[in-house]
Amino acid sequence: MLALTRKKGESIIVNNDIEISILDIRGDQVKVGISAPKEVPVYRKEVYLQIQKENEAAVNLEDVNVLKNIL
Repeated sequence: MLALTRKKGESIIVNNDIEISILDIRGDQVKVGISAPKEVPVYRKEVYLQIQKENEAAVNLEDVNVLKNIL
């Protein structure tokens, strides 16, 4: 993991086309802005983990349906 220090108004560039900006700092909260191409998905981690869980459940359900069709 790369750890960087940034101040309000400063940014980080990732892969030439993704910009992560520090928009505001209030107490222990930091507001972050992300500019990325439309084809690059950007999620909060808890949302990403839920999507992964639902995708895994869907794959498992599809596997069960395939097996039912074979029998």
